[in-house]
Amino acid sequence: MSRYIFVTGGVVSSLGKGVSAASLGALLQSHGFSVHVRKFDPYLNVDPGTMSPLQHGEVYVTNDGFETDLDLGYYERFLGVKLTRNDSVSGGRIYWDVLNAERHGDYLGATVQMIPHVTNKIKEYIGRPTNTDFVICEIGGTVGDIEGKVFLESIRQFANDIGRKNVMFSHLTLAPFLEQSGELKTKPTQMSVRSLLENGIQADILFVRSPRMLTDEERAKIGMFCNLPAKNVITSMNVDNIYKIPLVYDAQNVFDIMMEHFGITPPDGDVSKFQKIEKYLDADLPTCTIGMVGKYFDVPDAYKSLNEALFHAGIQNNVHVKIKKINAEHFSSTDCKDVDGILIPGGFGNRGVEGKIAAAGYAREYNIPFMGICLGMQVAVIEFMRNVVGVKDANSTEFSDKCTPVINIMSDCDTGNMGGTLRLGVYPCNILPNTLAERVYGKTNISERHRHRYEVDIKYKDMLEKNGMIISGISPDGKLPEMIEIPSHKFFIASQFHPEFQSNPFDGHPIFNAFIAASMKK
Repeated sequence: MSRYIFVTGGVVSSLGKGVSAASLGALLQSHGFSVHVRKFDPYLNVDPGTMSPLQHGEVYVTNDGFETDLDLGYYERFLGVKLTRNDSVSGGRIYWDVLNAERHGDYLGATVQMIPHVTNKIKEYIGRPTNTDFVICEIGGTVGDIEGKVFLESIRQFANDIGRKNVMFSHLTLAPFLEQSGELKTKPTQMSVRSLLENGIQADILFVRSPRMLTDEERAKIGMFCNLPAKNVITSMNVDNIYKIPLVYDAQNVFDIMMEHFGITPPDGDVSKFQKIEKYLDADLPTCTIGMVGKYFDVPDAYKSLNEALFHAGIQNNVHVKIKKINAEHFSSTDCKDVDGILIPGGFGNRGVEGKIAAAGYAREYNIPFMGICLGMQVAVIEFMRNVVGVKDANSTEFSDKCTPVINIMSDCDTGNMGGTLRLGVYPCNILPNTLAERVYGKTNISERHRHRYEVDIKYKDMLEKNGMIISGISPDGKLPEMIEIPSHKFFIASQFHPEFQSNPFDGHPIFNAFIAASMKK
């Protein structure tokens, strides 16, 4: 039977529960254990798919086409696991399931209540089989949130159901430092743990966010007031990169504490892959500047997976990657004067589109390494059709109904989730031989994740290729362009899919690795 670790948080949001959960999983993996991770968000949206990136950050997409919380990106990147629609569960989804079951008559006329019907549904998702040694479940929000109480009650019940010895409660809190008095305050942590205890949950290990290491006296004080040994009070110190956190935890014997709690003899481990990243981060290396032409820069996590993929490619190329944020709504060619490469990410809506089109044209004309993703590929095609082919009114029907529609909704294509919805999840792509795409991937058949509604219209294929832009990747049925490139250019490639969703810090991703390599040559 799997053992379970629940990660909760208190005091304030955005303390890093997702990274903490991923780091615990990384320590377990480094000692030979298999790990699965799940995220439970109490908010009432059915899933994050319709939530604004300016409020919630990016929407992460799984292989099976589910729009999830961005924390699943942390889990997959740290642990190399492939998660599914059952691993990102919101309060809205739970209530949706319960109410649909009630309408269907599944409760046989019983009065539907928070306990047992809602809690049982949450426990059902928690306990879905994974065939792994450990399952780590992060509970979103903070202790005390009204919508989160039923989730805390569910994990309390779950621990009783499977036996307390098979469950560990991890709690992340804050110890703020008051500069004027020069004091580190432990009271917020004490109150957060007390609030957790009011929900029937005793924390087994505490991770305290702090600008410095906690002293032995501070750990002893927190342990005394929070009913746990001082050694189980861990400093979750601020670091300059999240991939150092497993090492911070390892230095404080977190793995041994987990083994002691579960009654397991600690096996030998190896955290060298994170030590290699730490060595890279601290090395004096050349810098490569990538101009990212986007429109969601007001929220740091809006391009989280993309930022990570560029960082991963920097590791593979032994270079530090600097991202220059270029606002597409106010794009000027002078924005790109000091960049080594230009990247245009995905997005929805026509805000900033003309700026992205201009940026793609600048990269093409001045032979600057270029990479486009999703909308980034579409604007590259629009720009090429307008300024090279000569179709001046080329555009997407997403932005104009009076245009030559080189980008359109291809609803007649057999692609699963299409029409008025998005094409989501992993789809195959056939790569043409003797192309940049083949050199990048080293093969002619790949699978990548998608999240879009509009497609490049295949009927313009001959027109594009006659003028120097080729469709180098295409769906197996030959109807949907997946990749484009300009062979005469130093490095000009774009994809309809989102390769950033399958990048990791240990291998990077082929297309990002090649893009950074080309940008370094520039």
